[in-house]
Amino acid sequence: MSIHLTPLPYPYQALAPHLSETHIRTQRNFHRRYLTKLDHLLRDTPYRDSSLHQVVDLYAHPIANDANATAIFYNAAQAWNFEFQWRSLRPAARQSALPEPLATQIERTFKSQDGFTQAFKAMAVRHFGRGWAWLVADRGGLRIMMTSNANTPTDAGVTPLLVVAIWEHAYNLDDQRRRSSYVAGIVDNLLDWDFANRNYQSASMGKPDLAGASPGHAYAWMRA
Repeated sequence: MSIHLTPLPYPYQALAPHLSETHIRTQRNFHRRYLTKLDHLLRDTPYRDSSLHQVVDLYAHPIANDANATAIFYNAAQAWNFEFQWRSLRPAARQSALPEPLATQIERTFKSQDGFTQAFKAMAVRHFGRGWAWLVADRGGLRIMMTSNANTPTDAGVTPLLVVAIWEHAYNLDDQRRRSSYVAGIVDNLLDWDFANRNYQSASMGKPDLAGASPGHAYAWMRA
């Protein structure tokens, strides 16, 4: 099978104190379980050698009452979301000013970077249940989008730029169930704006190849 757990782009302890090494290792274990289960589910299908994104696309709309197809989508999409999350973050010491052209679009949509961070944190904290908080490019503009459970923005035809996990196990360890503290720590300190900017530039030139077919593409880590 061509789907595997890719290495983190930073050491396990690199996001502390906002996300502890214990937190990252725990989340990586969840990620690994989804991939292990997916490997088992795909073993006897024609798609066992497909890339992760291809599997998500193929099973985005599983046949009604097909429990196996539903399980494949759930595990593939969760693994995809986890992969995107690791690339959405980077150590606070490596943060830089918002790059162009994303900086201009943030200003146009949210009035300022602070306007974005306040809106993003508010929506993420208010989200009912488990899921993911995204910044997405949509028809030339930007918006904040929430997805529940394993769903991804690509299901809705928009391009993800950044994501933060809004799952109980994402904030139970470090923040004692305080979702607001967990979200603020990430949004204020750990978002990788260079990654988001590369995704935004790809989106502005048309729907990007999320399978990472182009060398150096922002989604290259999804290659088979």
